Amino acid sequence: MSILPQKNELGFYEIRLESIGGLGANLAGKMLAEAGVTGSGLNGSNFSSYGSEKKGSPVKSFVRFCDPDVEIRDHSPIEQPHVVGVFHEALYKTVDVISGLRPGGTVLVNTARDLSEVAADLNMTQGTLAAIDALRIAVEEKTKVNTAMLGALFRICSFLNPDDMRQVIRRTFEKKLPHLVEANLRTFDRGYNEVQFLSLENGTELMDQAPFVRPQPILGYETQEFGGILSVTANSVLKDLSSSRQGYLPEYKQEDCINCAACDTVCPDFCIVWEQKPDKRGNLQMFMKGIDYQYCKGCLKCVEACPTSALSAMLEEAHYAQQHRVPQSFPYITAEGVKS
Repeated sequence: MSILPQKNELGFYEIRLESIGGLGANLAGKMLAEAGVTGSGLNGSNFSSYGSEKKGSPVKSFVRFCDPDVEIRDHSPIEQPHVVGVFHEALYKTVDVISGLRPGGTVLVNTARDLSEVAADLNMTQGTLAAIDALRIAVEEKTKVNTAMLGALFRICSFLNPDDMRQVIRRTFEKKLPHLVEANLRTFDRGYNEVQFLSLENGTELMDQAPFVRPQPILGYETQEFGGILSVTANSVLKDLSSSRQGYLPEYKQEDCINCAACDTVCPDFCIVWEQKPDKRGNLQMFMKGIDYQYCKGCLKCVEACPTSALSAMLEEAHYAQQHRVPQSFPYITAEGVKS
């Protein structure tokens, strides 16, 4: 039987996975719990929290482990985890992913960026930060991000045996998708071996850690603005859909564009920006100006519809969307409200 390195006041070692729909966090939580229970002899439970079950919407998966003689009677969401796994960096914009992280806890992030930059973005000053370029591994092995993240999580949770997860991977895929077994095993091993760590622990910082306070909604019956607003993703023209992208976005080459508007016809989110200007004959025509990546969720329907090489799929690089964004112009709507 494995020995848990830390326990909370109820005797649990807790893991919270922060993700978006489509990256496999729900399945990852189930497989992680299964490996700990069937392989390491621990008691464990897993459940997930998600809304409309669609790609791009926020998802949380929770895993609890405890000694075999401890019963799990707590099935509430995990608010003070020992380990947090962040499957998508854009979640920082809308979700406090490290909320409640216990002193000395570990945060695992799917990223290709420098660890110090990620720590600054997270405002993380204590504990351990781990990073794995799970997207690159998944693309190269033709699998999904979740298996690479599981490999890194097993490196963090050293009380678990990686061989147990390899058996779970085989059981999970060999009946319905046998051709994906070996690829997922390679993805798991690469996640386990390629994860990097940055220790941010400081003795005085751990002692001065503020007690956990459950975050409250910003808008309530006393603070709600007149008329009511929904400030979350996809509820206004100010929406930011970057957290919905799963690693890909369309790259635009203006010199190859024939301005046929096929991309605009299939785009569901007002991403394509147009401008009116005279053509070679002096007649006013509409020309594609670029893409507003703030609204782009990476569905790549525009790439499929494009009859030329003007639009192509690319792996999203850090800051690419901000540097190449062509903002939409809504002349009657501003951040302050509607013009009279």
